This record gives sequence, C-alpha cells and structure tokens, in this order.
Amino acid sequence: MARDRKPIILTVDDDEQVLRSLKRDLRNQYKEDYRIVTTTSAVEALDAVQDMKKKGETMALYLCDQRMPEMLGVDFLEQAKKIYPSAKRVLITAYSDTDAAIKAINAVQLDYYLLKPWDPPEEKLYPILDELLEDWKLSYRPEFEGIRVVGYQYSPKSHNIKDWLAANLLPYEWIDARSPKGEELIQLHECRVRELPLVIMEDGDVLSDPALDELAEKLGMSATVSDELYDVVIIGSGPSGMAAAVYGGSEGLKTLVVEKRAPGGQAGSSSRIENYLGFPSGLSGSELTRRAMAQTLRFGVEVVSPREVTGIEIRDGYKILSLDDDSTVKTKAVILTTGVQYRKLNAEGADKFNGAGVYYGAAITEAKSCENRNVFVIGGGNSAGQGAVYLSKYAQSVTILIRKPDLTSSMSSYLIDQIDTIDNITVQGYREVVKVCGDDDHVQRLVLENLEDQSTYEVEADALFIFIGARPRTEWLERGQIMTDKRGFVITGRDLLATEERSHGWPLERNPYLLETCQPGIFAAGDVRSGAMNRVASAVGEGAMAIKFVHAYLDDF
Repeated sequence: MARDRKPIILTVDDDEQVLRSLKRDLRNQYKEDYRIVTTTSAVEALDAVQDMKKKGETMALYLCDQRMPEMLGVDFLEQAKKIYPSAKRVLITAYSDTDAAIKAINAVQLDYYLLKPWDPPEEKLYPILDELLEDWKLSYRPEFEGIRVVGYQYSPKSHNIKDWLAANLLPYEWIDARSPKGEELIQLHECRVRELPLVIMEDGDVLSDPALDELAEKLGMSATVSDELYDVVIIGSGPSGMAAAVYGGSEGLKTLVVEKRAPGGQAGSSSRIENYLGFPSGLSGSELTRRAMAQTLRFGVEVVSPREVTGIEIRDGYKILSLDDDSTVKTKAVILTTGVQYRKLNAEGADKFNGAGVYYGAAITEAKSCENRNVFVIGGGNSAGQGAVYLSKYAQSVTILIRKPDLTSSMSSYLIDQIDTIDNITVQGYREVVKVCGDDDHVQRLVLENLEDQSTYEVEADALFIFIGARPRTEWLERGQIMTDKRGFVITGRDLLATEERSHGWPLERNPYLLETCQPGIFAAGDVRSGAMNRVASAVGEGAMAIKFVHAYLDDF
C-alpha cells in the first residue's frame, strides 16, 4: 500500500473520552490535508515520532495534554521538539494548570495552550489551529518522496550506488554525510561510518552499504529467472537489446532479457541524443530507455536484473546459459547485445581515484556535485561531447582533452557547433593525461602532456570524466567458442565465411544469417558486433532485425 504522505497532527491524551472527542473534531476539520494520529501513551507517542522521523514523515503539529501519568505534557513536548524542531506545539490544560502552561511558553517554546473544554470547536479550537498551521506552512518544505542515499561525495561505494540508481531510472535524493542533514540521519539510524553508504527506502527501511542485487530485490526488481525454457534470450539491454525484446515479445516469442547492470547501455547515460529519427528536439538517453522499457514490459517480456551471464553451453541445439547466481536457463536462440564499455585510462593514479573524482561516463550522475568546479573530459566522440555539454550547466569550467588536433574527425558536427557556443567549455588538442594526483580523499590535480613537444605541466582539477574508445563486453565468452576479431568484437554473417578457417567459422551447409555468429542460433547485434556503426539508430535496427533471423532459425529448429 502507498504510504499516506500528508503532514501529521499528533495528539496525546491519557483520557480516552477526551481523545475521542479531539480526534473527531480534528478529522472533521483537517482530514483532507493532514493525517490525524492519536494515542493515550506519551511513551508510545515518542517511539512513534522517532519511527516517523526515520521513515521521512512530516510532523506539522503536536497537541498533548499536560497531566499524564507517564510524563507531563511539557516534558513530552520538550523531547518531541528535538525530533521535529519546526512542528507547532500546543498544550491542552485545565484552568488549574495555566501557570505550568505559561512557564512552558519559554521552556519549550510553546506556541499555544488550550483550555478544556474547547466547545464549540468552531470558536475555540479551529481558529487557533488554523493560524498555527498556516504559520507552519510558510516555512514548510516537503520532504523528498523516494530513495535517499547518505554517503561521502568521493566514496567509490557511494558513486556506485548513485550511478546504478540513475541508470535504472530510479529517482533518489543524495545527502552528503558531512552535511547537517546527513549527520542527523546517520545518528537517527545509528549507522557507523564503515556502514556507509546508507540507503533509506521510501517505506523507511534502511540498507547499509548494500550489494546491488540486494538493493534491486528490495526495490521489487526480479533477479531470478522464472521459467526453464525460452524461445530467445537477449543478453544485454542497450538500444539493440531492448529493440530485440520489443519485437520478440510483440511477435509472440517467449523472450527473456538478462541485464548485468542497468538498461540503456552507454546510450542510456547520454544527456542528449539529437540525431535520433523522429525526435527533432532530441531526447535524453534516460527518456529513450524509459520508453523502451515500458514497451518491453507491455509485450510481456521477462527482464532479469542485475544478473550476469557467465557462460554458454550448447546441448542438442539448445543453449544453456550459466548465470552468476549459479542458476542456468535453457533457450532455443540467443542474441548477444552486450555492447561496449569505456576503456580504462592508462595513467598513473587513475585506478586509485576511480569513483572518487575519476568517472567513466557518469556525467549525469555526478554533474550536480561538480557545481562551480573545474572538470576535465577525456574523449572526442559523441558521448564525450554530450557529457561535456551537460557538465557545463553546473561546472565552472569544462576542458575536453583529445589526442587529435580537434574534434572534426570523431564527433558529429551538430555537437561541435553546440560546444563552440558554450563559453565555459574549452577543447585542447594534442593532450594526454599522464598522472592523476590528489590526497587520500579525491582528485585535485592532473599532469598533462603536450604531445606536440612532449612537455608536461600540472593543472588543478576537481573531477575527470573518461569517454575513451570502446571495449566490447565479450570477456565472459569462452575462448574460441564465439569467433571475434582482433579487438574482441563478435564476427557475424558473411564475415564468418571470409575467415581462413572456414570449416571452424561456420559448421552448416547453409550460409549464416546476416547477424548470426559462428554458433547457429546465437546472434549478435549492436555495438558488440564487428563492423557495427556505433549509432543508436543502427543498434535499434539491428536488434529488430535479429528477431527476423531468430524466426528463420526457429523454423528449422
């Protein structure tokens, strides 16, 4: 059930009859805008308030009786104030207790004391509470409704959680552990530093330094395959994988998608794709991913994530996939759409600061943390250009470093023109990072080499974003099982027949289908395929095309 997110009015009175009357009057007037919570126990009320705080609830007003056996109302308000300092405080008193109420005005900054009885409420209750609640609203800022992540800015663990949530299109609020709010939440949840990052779910449950599969399970994502046999299993959910899933599901194939990390691939992390057909104003990678996933699920495709395929075995024409949880899944056909990943920066210190100022892609995830800072981008492709444009909205300066003299040979002209118009983006050619420097916490400086004269110099840097090259995600394949080129990209179709070892490259009398690998019934599409165009549109086209060949293969299965 969805939690009621209305601000709370909490009433405490040990007299059940009085409490029922108060609850009735409050609900008659305020139930549309506030949640009315009542209890006869001040001790229970304090426990409830503490629990509400942990769950991110909002307290608008306390209304409690002065004379209670467990503790006086003033004492309750004094303790409750520490938990919700901005909540309004009203003490209910008898005429004989007015002196105590007056003293409480200073002791606990009491906002009002209410004399019993308050009949009629239209004259003696509602006008008072209306004024207090209106005053409270002036300073009220609604709490973020969703996942909250508490951690250190330059913690690789925190970056990993943030990047995974962003990639999976899950909204979250980032709270620095050193901020007052972060310190409050750490203390509230009794968390130790080594247990960070702290992930606070919308329902108030807390995970300390969770593994991604643990977090996924908590969020209701499926990491377990539900059936034993599928018509086609798609490994990877970038644009080509999602296109294959949509067409496979829509054409009646029993389809499974296995995703190692998050949908969208590299395209999913793009801040703006402006040359995709049908979107004249462009669209973000996250928007494309969201739309594609909605289509995928609409057609009944099963998606398992985060889950990694670790190997493929072929038995009697069936493909047996081994998963990283030691389970297996059986399928008639497979489509490899694992895409590519950024190459590691071969510079001293780069590995040390990975996730602590050195980021591979992740411009959208970390852009806000780069506000008014000096950041550097390595790479001359479209991903680097899109990342630089997005970072420029936050950073004081963005410097693009490339080994070539300029961007013309590697980046789309529309993106180059856009970069030229942004004042705080600078492009430096013939440059290479040779060393990443900083303290134990994060990046502070870069040592750059001028490739024209081999001179080196040092620059101040707060973050380094890397978008260099493309390394295929094929390292998990058994050596020689699927033919790849020298760079590791999967060879498909007629290119198999061009190999010197033709008998090994293709085992059947018929020619391989266009996207078929050396193993009949195993196809490759998108950037992982040798000779791919490395564009979103072509990846989508290949994913859709692969399903046509799956149908042809299954007809003879």
